[in-house]
Amino acid sequence: MNNKKTKKVTIDDLAKMIKEDVVDRMATKEDIKNMATKTDIEGLKSQIQGINNRIDDISMNRVKHEDHNKLKLRVDIIEKKLEIKK
Repeated sequence: MNNKKTKKVTIDDLAKMIKEDVVDRMATKEDIKNMATKTDIEGLKSQIQGINNRIDDISMNRVKHEDHNKLKLRVDIIEKKLEIKK
């Protein structure tokens, strides 16, 4: 058997405990002073979109390594036949 005395909690006591808990966990101005703002995030979105566009452009317009090697080989053969020195 448990011999501990229990204290009855009133609604007011419960409200105070909840309020204290909320206040303890609430962010302060100091906590949030270095957080990004909505404007900061919008700026980042446009930068990321610009980067995505450049990556897409590079991937669409770059020569694949194997294609480059094939073309290089063909140019080397032509230069050899024409006796062009590098």
